[in-house]
Amino acid sequence: MRTILGVERIAEYKKLFQGKRIGLITNFSGILPDLTMDTADVFWSNGFHVQKIFTPEHGLYGAGAGESVADSFHPRYHIPVISLYGDHRKPTDEDVENLDLLVYDIQDVGLRYYTYLYTMCYSLDKAAQKGIPYVILDRPNPLGGRQIRGARIRQDYHSFVGDYELPMRYGLTIGEAAHYYLKYTGTKADLTVIPMENYTMDTTFPRTGLLWNVPSPALPAFESVLCYCGGCLFETVNVSEGRGSAKPFQMYGAPFIDMDRFYEDVKAQWKDDSIVFRRRAFVPNCSKHQGEVCYGLEFFPLREECDFLPLALIMMKAIFERYPEKAVFCALPDGESENRLAVLYGNELALAYIRGNIAMKELQEAWTAEDEAFAAYARDIRIYRD
Repeated sequence: MRTILGVERIAEYKKLFQGKRIGLITNFSGILPDLTMDTADVFWSNGFHVQKIFTPEHGLYGAGAGESVADSFHPRYHIPVISLYGDHRKPTDEDVENLDLLVYDIQDVGLRYYTYLYTMCYSLDKAAQKGIPYVILDRPNPLGGRQIRGARIRQDYHSFVGDYELPMRYGLTIGEAAHYYLKYTGTKADLTVIPMENYTMDTTFPRTGLLWNVPSPALPAFESVLCYCGGCLFETVNVSEGRGSAKPFQMYGAPFIDMDRFYEDVKAQWKDDSIVFRRRAFVPNCSKHQGEVCYGLEFFPLREECDFLPLALIMMKAIFERYPEKAVFCALPDGESENRLAVLYGNELALAYIRGNIAMKELQEAWTAEDEAFAAYARDIRIYRD
């Protein structure tokens, strides 16, 4: 049976919405499964009044990664569209003035560094401060809820791409993540999650029966999300992660790489047949190495439960060992470079592995210990179980 989304069930919860002045937090991923109406259309067609729309990174229509998005007006409903990825990331008091309810409906990907999660947390916090009820129309975690993976981010590395001691792959829907946030921070909020039906912890996106709902421009396919788990770490180095190519996060390369040697280096260490790869040269049309031929590898995840994180680190280590004079970390605005990897990874162990100071086995043992602790902590906030 197909998974029934939270947005499909709003008529069952009409008492939450009737007569309320609603602020809707959404973007292009807020859509019905049959693609006939977006979330704002669904509300208006049910007689519920959306007064404002708030948008996360990429805006309402899909701006590029990291691009500041300006406020605007909705072309059909002529209501304000307030950007939460422009001059502020959290709704202001003025933004929520005269609103009776905030509603969130955005497709998430279940990875800690994806910024939609923090738009939810920051707006939920504002709702709590102002005494405004908050409703989440739940959607699937494409990666499912069973597998938790990667280091829990240290508190001193918190940012808009990582916070709240979350592991990299946290195994929660956005509704469950909201309950986690409230528990972790001790925030008191009037939160309602309209849950999905026909959904369990084991439901990865291919099992939902839904069409792939592109959550952002660089994740055009479910396989991209599988490789984004770990592949995002390549945003910290001068190697293309495939942005601006036909397969972002499934292709990695740079002009200085010998792809035959790269292929052999990685093949010698990767023995898991759940992900296969080939030599591949490509030309990004934006981002790093725009317009240049990048020599590298293309990856094909064959199973939905595959784990790309160790493979991403194996690749990065192979590149730094083979090209110590050419492979460099990209600097943060404050001039830091290597710390950028720690910010995305969650601590300094990935850098220690790249430098050859610890083995992959030690990384994986650390993941297991932290992931088991997170799973135990999050057990009582889960909405969906076996």
